[in-house]
Amino acid sequence: MDLLRSLPIGLYLEQPITGLHRLDARVKFIWLMSFLVAPLLANPEWRLVLVGLLILITLLARIPLRVWKRQMGWLLMFCGLLFLLSCIMPDGLAVNHQPRLPEQELTFNQSGSTEPLPQPTSYRYVLFSQGPIEITRYSVDLAIRTSTLLFTLVYSTNLYLLTTASEEIAMALESLMEPLRRLKLPVTEIALTLTLSLRFFPLVLEEIQNLIRSVRTRAINWKKLGLRGTTQVWLTLAERLLQNLLLRAEQIANAMQVRGFTSPDQHRVEWHQLRFKAWDGVALIGLVVFWSIRLIWGGAI
Repeated sequence: MDLLRSLPIGLYLEQPITGLHRLDARVKFIWLMSFLVAPLLANPEWRLVLVGLLILITLLARIPLRVWKRQMGWLLMFCGLLFLLSCIMPDGLAVNHQPRLPEQELTFNQSGSTEPLPQPTSYRYVLFSQGPIEITRYSVDLAIRTSTLLFTLVYSTNLYLLTTASEEIAMALESLMEPLRRLKLPVTEIALTLTLSLRFFPLVLEEIQNLIRSVRTRAINWKKLGLRGTTQVWLTLAERLLQNLLLRAEQIANAMQVRGFTSPDQHRVEWHQLRFKAWDGVALIGLVVFWSIRLIWGGAI
C-alpha cells in the first residue's frame, strides 16, 4: 500500500508543466478564493456550473489522466453517493395536517362527479414515490447543494496544490499580506510556517504508510485480540506516529540551525520570483466575467 500514490491529495505535480503551472500563484489564489466563496447563497444551477467549470479547467490544462482520475474519480463517486443518499432521505417537511375542506368537496366538480379536478399547472412537490422511497423537490435541491459544495471545496483546493509549489504559495501569501505589516503582523513568519507545513505533509503520509506496512507484515489476528487488545494496538501506533513526527520536526529544526537560519527577516531566502505575465491578465479578466455572471445569474450574495 503506497499512500503517496493511492492518496495523492495535496501533493505537487512537478511534471509535466501545464498551463496552470505557468500562472502566477497570486492569481491562482484569488481564483481559489472565488471558488470557495461563490457557492455561498448560490442557486443549484450555479453550483452545477462550478463543478463543470472545475472539470473543464482540469481537461483544458492537460493534467495527466493518471493524476486526476484518482482524485476526481473517487471524489465524484463519493459526491454521487452523497447525492443519492440525500435524495432518498426525509426532507424534514413531511408534516401531517388537517385539510380545511372535506375530501369529497375537494374532488367535487361542476358536473357532480367525484373525479379529481385537473391541476392548473404541472408542478409536483413529490417527484418520485415508490414504497418507502420518496424523492421531493426539496430533497433534490438539498442533495445538489451538499454534493456540489463538497466537490467544489475539496477539488478546487486540491487543484491549486497540485499545480502550485509550496514555495510559490508562501511567496504569494506573503505578497498578498504585505499591507498587514503596517499592523506589525509577522507576515514573513506566517509564510515560512506555511511553507514548512506544506513540506511536512508528505512526511506525515510517509510515516503513516510505514506504520501500516509494519502492521501488515506482522499478520496480527485482530479477532483473537478482541476490542480491548485492538484498542491498545491502535493507541500504541498513534503514540509511535506522534513520536516519529516529533523526531522529524526536530531534525528539520536542527538542519535549519546548522545552516545558520536564525529568523526569516535576518536569514531571508527568495524561493520564487513572482511576475505577472500576459496569461495572468487574461485570468484576471476571466475572474471579472466569472463574478459578473455570479452576481447576475448565480443568485444573491
